[in-house]
Amino acid sequence: MPAAAPTGARAPGPLYSLVAWPPEALDTWLRRTQERLNVRGFGAPHLNLRAPFQTDLSASELVAAFRDVLRGEEPFEVRVKGWKRLPHMFFLECELSPHLADLHARALSVGPSSRAAHDGAGYTPHLTLALGVLPWAEDLLWPQVQAIRPPVDRFTVSVLSLTREERGEVQEVHTFPLDGGVTSVLGERPSQEAEPDLSPGS
Repeated sequence: MPAAAPTGARAPGPLYSLVAWPPEALDTWLRRTQERLNVRGFGAPHLNLRAPFQTDLSASELVAAFRDVLRGEEPFEVRVKGWKRLPHMFFLECELSPHLADLHARALSVGPSSRAAHDGAGYTPHLTLALGVLPWAEDLLWPQVQAIRPPVDRFTVSVLSLTREERGEVQEVHTFPLDGGVTSVLGERPSQEAEPDLSPGS
């Protein structure tokens, strides 16, 4: 006889991410390049400070925890290195500067939470161009990707965002200004959890 499910067992929770957004020029360029090559990433172009994760913390607890680890953080620069290819994936690799490595370690300290294999020593900051590329298309598209030059070779990050993915929808839960602590001194507006997308067809 099959064993009964443990009392209190819950369905898997949403996936959270801490992300940096590229500047408008790079964001627009990436989207247009995706359209031209007929490829897609996951959601809007973004740079993960840690891989998507699950946690038992509530959204408000998670916001408070990230606010603590990001307190006093200043804007920082990200250098774009160039294209990189993995199976079924093309992306713009970014330089793992000491500052970005420190931010990644601090982001990983928030928990309890799940942790991906490509966090920690395997962390590679990047902006995804294409996911789920079919094997036959990889060799066809890769030379075209390599010939494309991004419009910028570096950009400045002045905000980070906590996002949540559930049922295929990505929502921005909270934005953290990187202003050296000025916001906390002046008083930050209370965090509000993102409202679900109730539009037709969602």
